Amino acid sequence: MTKQPLYGLTLSELREIAASLDMPRHTAGQIAAWLYKKRATDIAQMTDLSLKNRALLEEKYEVGLTAPTSVAESADGTRKYLFPTAKGHAIEAAMIPDGERATLCVSSQAGCRMGCTFCMTGRQGLQHNLTAGEILNQMRSITESEQLTNIVYMGMGEPLDNLDEALKSLEILTADWGYGWSPTRITVSTIGILPQLRQLLDRSKVHVAVSLHTPFAAERAELMPMEKAFPAKEIVALLKEYDFSGQRRVSFEYIVFQGINDSPAHVRELARLLDGLKCRINLIRFHAIPDSPLRSPDDIGIERFRDAIAAKGIITTIRSSRGEDIQAACGLLSTSTKPSTKP
Repeated sequence: MTKQPLYGLTLSELREIAASLDMPRHTAGQIAAWLYKKRATDIAQMTDLSLKNRALLEEKYEVGLTAPTSVAESADGTRKYLFPTAKGHAIEAAMIPDGERATLCVSSQAGCRMGCTFCMTGRQGLQHNLTAGEILNQMRSITESEQLTNIVYMGMGEPLDNLDEALKSLEILTADWGYGWSPTRITVSTIGILPQLRQLLDRSKVHVAVSLHTPFAAERAELMPMEKAFPAKEIVALLKEYDFSGQRRVSFEYIVFQGINDSPAHVRELARLLDGLKCRINLIRFHAIPDSPLRSPDDIGIERFRDAIAAKGIITTIRSSRGEDIQAACGLLSTSTKPSTKP
């Protein structure tokens, strides 16, 4: 009989299990502490549970961690991990060291159905959603797990297309009974699915990064077909309802394509679209993918574009490209040719 993983369950879900097994209510808190604070790998290690209760748990449940099947290391220190999923596919996560920071880019789906033309993950389509446990397992089961300072939901998949499990994982990350992380250490990236974006804003305090890439609707629809369902102007209008003057940030991800979205007209339209919203723009170099005519400007071109946007009063930065030599940089994660094999 396949056992159900405990890892990735919320405190309320653990309470339901404890009640179903006639365990005291406080047992759920003990299990949560072993899963998320004491880093238990086996139910037998949960020594403040009675032998009887541990035996009851072990009949149907297991901790349920999954080790990566491979790791690739970049010349710049970035490490890309490959994980099998419970449904027989695979996902990738990228660990990016930067001085005292260690950021993990996690996946929320095996594949993606958003269809962005510049993204390798989008080319492989959607295989399935990850569970909260599979999302969190990426941070728990890597070598650098205890050194991580930040987590970004910017790997494979669209987090808001898997909202319930993404929110569960965020609850576990930030709750006192879970990992107890500050929400300011976490960023969720999205193309801006509505109304799921509102739910994310209302039910969490994490930073939000919206994939924009151009302020013009027709142009964005060519790059990102979901613009037709979720227009950028509606996304920005929603964001303007929220207060980002405190610790919480909203940013816009903007991959720069030479001769396509880097003109003075784009600068003017960005300033018009984002007027009145406290935000920043992160410019990203396009990383070439097979059979794509898209190209990135050179460094001078990107810097010129950055300066032009900044002159409009919008904080604008250029994100460093990391892990390109191991296909771990933005837009390059893909497991379409990497079948999952459990170790």
